[in-house]
Amino acid sequence: MSYMLLIVEPVGQRREHSDDEGRGLYDSMLQFADGLKARGVLLAAQSLRSDEVAVRVSERGGRRTLVDGPFAEAKEMVGGFFLLDVPTRAQAVEIAAECPAARWATVEVRELGPCFT
Repeated sequence: MSYMLLIVEPVGQRREHSDDEGRGLYDSMLQFADGLKARGVLLAAQSLRSDEVAVRVSERGGRRTLVDGPFAEAKEMVGGFFLLDVPTRAQAVEIAAECPAARWATVEVRELGPCFT
């Protein structure tokens, strides 16, 4: 089964860290990813830049709308993800609990599947 771990962090939290602190946190995430690779459960992982450089795209009634970030109404943002291949939800949850980001963000566990169910 494939599960995605979404790293959901408070907007602006990254600015609260010094460069050295931020790099240290990032390094801990890279080490976590390396451990998942060694266990053979990691399909993909990536960090995402701040929503300050994001854009939201929607189309309604043939009219496209673009909204540049940062998004004033957002209290949280997805800061990255890990895509796992593990046999059970329980195993995905256990891995999420091991994730260093669980100490400063929320790690949301989502099973991949069709969006109509």
